[in-house]
Amino acid sequence: MSGTTTAGVRLRRAAADANRWVVLVVLCLSLLVVALDATVLHVAVPAVTEDLRPSGTALLWIVDSYPLVCASLLILFGTLGDRIGRRRVLLLGYAIFAIASALAATADTPGVLIAARALLGVGGAMIMPATLSILRQVFPDRRERALAIGVWTAVAAVGAATGPVVGGFLVEHFWWGSVFLINIPLMAVILPLGRWLLPESRGGADGPWDVLGALTAAAGVLGVVLGVKRLGGGASLLDPVALGPLALGLALLIVFVRRQKRRTHPLIDITMFARPAFSTAVGCIVLAMLALVGLQLIAVQYLQLVLGLSPLETGLRLLPLTFAAMAAGATGSYTLRRLGPRRMVGWGFVLTASSVLLLTSMGHHDRPALLTCAFVLLGFGLQTTLFGAYESMLSDAPPERAGGAAAIGETSYQLGAGLGIALLGSVMNAAYAPGLASLREKGVPARAGAEASHSLGEAYQVAAQLGGPMGELLRSTARHAFVGGLHITLFVSAGLLLLGALAALRLPKAMDCPPKEPCLRAGADAVRPVAPAVQERPAPRLTLPARREPAEAAGSGRAAH
Repeated sequence: MSGTTTAGVRLRRAAADANRWVVLVVLCLSLLVVALDATVLHVAVPAVTEDLRPSGTALLWIVDSYPLVCASLLILFGTLGDRIGRRRVLLLGYAIFAIASALAATADTPGVLIAARALLGVGGAMIMPATLSILRQVFPDRRERALAIGVWTAVAAVGAATGPVVGGFLVEHFWWGSVFLINIPLMAVILPLGRWLLPESRGGADGPWDVLGALTAAAGVLGVVLGVKRLGGGASLLDPVALGPLALGLALLIVFVRRQKRRTHPLIDITMFARPAFSTAVGCIVLAMLALVGLQLIAVQYLQLVLGLSPLETGLRLLPLTFAAMAAGATGSYTLRRLGPRRMVGWGFVLTASSVLLLTSMGHHDRPALLTCAFVLLGFGLQTTLFGAYESMLSDAPPERAGGAAAIGETSYQLGAGLGIALLGSVMNAAYAPGLASLREKGVPARAGAEASHSLGEAYQVAAQLGGPMGELLRSTARHAFVGGLHITLFVSAGLLLLGALAALRLPKAMDCPPKEPCLRAGADAVRPVAPAVQERPAPRLTLPARREPAEAAGSGRAAH
């Protein structure tokens, strides 16, 4: 009888384990679509520039309106899901994502494309909050959670890195709008899967939903980023065009923080930032995503416009970054146990900064071996950093505040991606434009030089219109200015990454494992694995219900992710 009972328990545990991993697969598919759309447009930028003729500022907004809107609305939709059901918000996000994709694919003006990308951000903000909070709830065991986070971060990196490959293939064989049409069949597959497999869950009744606070945070983030963009575009710090949005955004964020401190039931528990490990991990996520997405956008333009590679060839050149990120995610759990969060994140930043400095050797001629080596180091270093930072952030937050921690982590991820495009793109523009100042002295019309200073793509178009020796002069000068600006941008990025390595010194030195989970401490503090308890703790049971009744509230009941 005892043997039969034991066998039954094992079967139930195996089913629960299988269900957990099935849920993880669905969450990763959702994340893959959102991450893919953040970079799939990058290789299509030259084609969009040629077709829609956007200004330099409009081109930046076309690319980064999606991640910025997504980052701004994560808190809003994450807390909305707590009230009306996370599964319901998730499925609605799928539908909005599909509609926005169709609108973006048929856009005929820069304004329409920017609006469609912003609507994609709304859909992404409804999808993203579900992934990390459900992962935290489904995998309470830290060692299992570390493995799940490794898969989760690897999928995010794969989505961001394979975006240019998919986009390059579509642009080369169809037209630039096809990079958005691929979302529609993906949504057609994921929506029924999510409806069938994911159970509904809601947060607890912990006070009214602070709509005003969520909108204040969204407006504050957008104001700060807009000010940074305009400063990078050449505006002075005292220019009202840059100072106004920046000051307003900072003021709104301060108001948001004070409002959350006063409220009995805040959207985000600000006191979590007083924990050094938590605040440091959040900062590391922002810096890592800033480097990844910003550098990818600039690298794609370099490969296509300077080296003359096709969109598909450009995407294939970025594949080593994808494979390196997958390897880092697969080995992340083991690396974290061996090195500890501090060394894992710190050395990840150092490795990434080294790869960025290696990229400064790029010039006007193709060097495939150097690019491949740099992209491998870049992918492995950034993925290692993201893995360690996410795991430390979730594990450092108290269990009852896991929902708020997940919301902050996702916002940091998307905000870092948006700021990377805005900041590094603005640095690139500010370094590129002065390189064309000498054109007027060499006989190039002032209007042509002004148009060419917006971007390298526009410079090529103006050069083609001028033709002859004057057009060739403009083209050559613009290429040299772009490469020079690229080197300056890479040095700025390397400096930010080394700053992240210094910040990582505030993280815990070793991974703090429960008694059930033997874990080696890093460095000189290495100790023997802790012996497991005599009575094995029952594995958490997750079942896929036939009827999706609201789940019990977990933690604080505000699990945004």
